Amino acid sequence: MKIARVRAVVLSAPYGAALTSAENILHIPSGLRTSGFVEITLDDGTVGLGEGYLAVFAPQVFRSIVELLAPLLVGKDVLQLDARFAELVVATGYWSLQGAARHVLSAIEIALQDCNARLDGVPLWRHLGGMYSRPLAAYASGGDSINPEAMQGEIDAVAALGIRTFKIRGRAHQVDKVVWTQHAAAGIAVAVDMTQNLVVPSQRPEEVLDFVHAVVDASGRPPAFIEEALGPDRIDDLPALRAAAGVPIAGGEIVTTEDELVARVRARSYDIVQPDATVIGGVGPVLEVFSAAGDVGAEVYVHCWGAGVGVLANYHAALAAGGSTVEWPLPDYPLRSELLGGLVSIVGGEVSLSNAPGLGIELTPAIEREFPFRADAVYECLVDPTGLPTPEVWR
Repeated sequence: MKIARVRAVVLSAPYGAALTSAENILHIPSGLRTSGFVEITLDDGTVGLGEGYLAVFAPQVFRSIVELLAPLLVGKDVLQLDARFAELVVATGYWSLQGAARHVLSAIEIALQDCNARLDGVPLWRHLGGMYSRPLAAYASGGDSINPEAMQGEIDAVAALGIRTFKIRGRAHQVDKVVWTQHAAAGIAVAVDMTQNLVVPSQRPEEVLDFVHAVVDASGRPPAFIEEALGPDRIDDLPALRAAAGVPIAGGEIVTTEDELVARVRARSYDIVQPDATVIGGVGPVLEVFSAAGDVGAEVYVHCWGAGVGVLANYHAALAAGGSTVEWPLPDYPLRSELLGGLVSIVGGEVSLSNAPGLGIELTPAIEREFPFRADAVYECLVDPTGLPTPEVWR
């Protein structure tokens, strides 16, 4: 079965809470977020979809790399997925073995996986070797509200879904925010994303330990887990931090090759490793991380912060690999909701997938008309956080 066409699709949609989310205020001034997809059409008309996270930050770069690589795929056999991926690694490795091109390769790999599962007429998780369908426990991910009123709204949304763990963003100076949320979210465990994954210089392990101790002293209980506690310059400190922290240490969402993340897993850097198929090279590399984590007794909670295609790719990988827990992104994103409609349900805090072939998502012309790309819908990373409310708001 031959690949007939490869197309980049870049779409923008309203996102989050413009007035009450720190993420929106700092990074998304337009109120719009962009997602990038690769659509692969086979010569029999079968269509597969993939998603790469790069388009959130650099949509035109995403589109350009897809267009650069498309000629390497057209006319090739879709069933030889490993060969197709290896060729793309060679084509991009010299200038982007890690980073931007890897996000695009992620989208292409997911689209190829989707095509092959559709040709088999089975859901992707079954095509990948999963034996049976079962619900996956969800933890809710959000918690970047700038005041208690907005945070209470997030807590209410988590409770309505029956989810029992709520991950919030809490930096080292935000102990009061974490403690307030722990008290307000009675019966719901609170995890903390310290957002150090791209910060250089990173906070030090001692600062993380001080943060955890301060939370415990003030509330009587530790966070459910601490995510992305150290930046790229302190990755080698993760095993010692994990041994000393007294709470599970999680991370790995930005790692763009399975070799790097597997090495961290084998170094026992994480209690909970968080690969993302839209970043690490697609579904296959996520399965490799699951295998390595099983060897050392670490858990895997797939990271799911993209639009619907990326979310489903990660969920199918988790189901195929025997995972137990997945991330549910809380911020409102109509594009994600549109793509996931009828394919994912959350009941009693558990995620269930449909039995549609492949990922099941159909990217229709109507969806593309509803969410056209906007050039100003770019996630800004160089920001000034001084305009946010002071920590006193949580006291």
